[in-house]
Amino acid sequence: MLLIRLGVCIGVLGICLYSYLNTQNELTQLKIQIPELEKKIQMTREENRRLSYQIGQFESPAHLIELAHRPEYTHLKHPILKEVLTVPEAWASNY
Repeated sequence: MLLIRLGVCIGVLGICLYSYLNTQNELTQLKIQIPELEKKIQMTREENRRLSYQIGQFESPAHLIELAHRPEYTHLKHPILKEVLTVPEAWASNY
C-alpha cells in the first residue's frame, strides 16, 4: 500500500515537473521570437513613415498645381461661385 502511494506521488510530481519544464520551454521560445518581432515592427514603422512622407509630397500644393498643368487634366476646371452648392449646417445636422 505504501509503495502504491509513493508511486502515485512520484508520478504526480513527475507530471508537475514535466508541465513546468514544458511551460518554461514555451516561454523561452517566445523570448527568442521577441527580437525578430521587434525588427519587423521597426521595419513596418519605417515603411509607414516613408509612405506618409510620400503621401505628403504627393498632396503638397506645389505638386497638385504641377499636376493641374499637365495635358491629361486640362479638361478639369474650377467651378464658378454659382455652381458651388452648400448645405446649411442646421439641415446637415439632422442627417
